[in-house]
Amino acid sequence: MPRQLILSLDGREFPVTLVKIDREKLYGSVEIEAFDEKGREASLRVLAADGKTLIDRGGTALTTVNEKGTSVDRTSLKAVDEDADPIEPVPSSFNEPNELKPATLDDYLSQMFKSLYLIQPAPEDGDLSYLKDHLDGEQIYTFPFSWRGGVEYDQAFVLGTDGEAFMVVGKPAEFEYVKLNQASALDSMGSEEEEISADDIDFDLL
Repeated sequence: MPRQLILSLDGREFPVTLVKIDREKLYGSVEIEAFDEKGREASLRVLAADGKTLIDRGGTALTTVNEKGTSVDRTSLKAVDEDADPIEPVPSSFNEPNELKPATLDDYLSQMFKSLYLIQPAPEDGDLSYLKDHLDGEQIYTFPFSWRGGVEYDQAFVLGTDGEAFMVVGKPAEFEYVKLNQASALDSMGSEEEEISADDIDFDLL
């Protein structure tokens, strides 16, 4: 059973489920298969640093190490800010009702978006008409959102179109202005979505 998120508007609570909308659902997907001259399926291997050892899938892993190079358990790590003060973790948004607050179009457009979800009513409470009536008036709502809990919240926006309600999750865009011939480092935002290359796109599907 999918996890239920509770949205709260004007004192009313709406238990909902989220259906993630990704590139595959929008555009379809393409699988690339490779075969050798004898028709045998090829598989990906990793070449080790010695230049001759091939490592099969599942033969590598990531670990966290301390300054001495000793592996440490991630559960023992604590988040701190730039002053080394502990950061209070935020809870999962699925643990309690989330109050929707009005947002402006500028608020919405100033986000770097990470994920898109279709909002559906929970099985035992199938009435979202009150919420959708407000969204049909081109109103946008927002609330802090965290799927599993963690160091900080993302920002979620709830909006609607054609009788459907959607939730868009992202973070405020922080633009760094530079002068001519001045270099600037790009800070890539973490995302649960995978990167996609041009080779993965089949433009016949668009």
